[in-house]
Amino acid sequence: MSRVTALAGTVCVAVATFGCGDRATGQDREAGIMPDKTIEAVLAEHTDTLMAIPGVVGTAQSECDGAPCIKVYAAEITDELRSRIPPTIEGYTVSIQETGPIRAR
Repeated sequence: MSRVTALAGTVCVAVATFGCGDRATGQDREAGIMPDKTIEAVLAEHTDTLMAIPGVVGTAQSECDGAPCIKVYAAEITDELRSRIPPTIEGYTVSIQETGPIRAR
């Protein structure tokens, strides 16, 4: 299975699990700010850039504190990795999760 196929599967599972929506994140909702784009559009636009960061092994739509967010999966979370991934992208919270290396079987 290629990395792209694995990524596509991860995104599809996350979307199916956590649903669709264009609700604001918890922080933005408190401030009365609504994102201009759906999370699906934002994720599609930024996945290639996030995947180009060394150590990132996947991205997905998820839910953080009851609001849609972008999940970035990393082989290992390092200070350098944290410094390269923004805390929000276009109004959606970004959450980093350590997965260890992902290898095709």
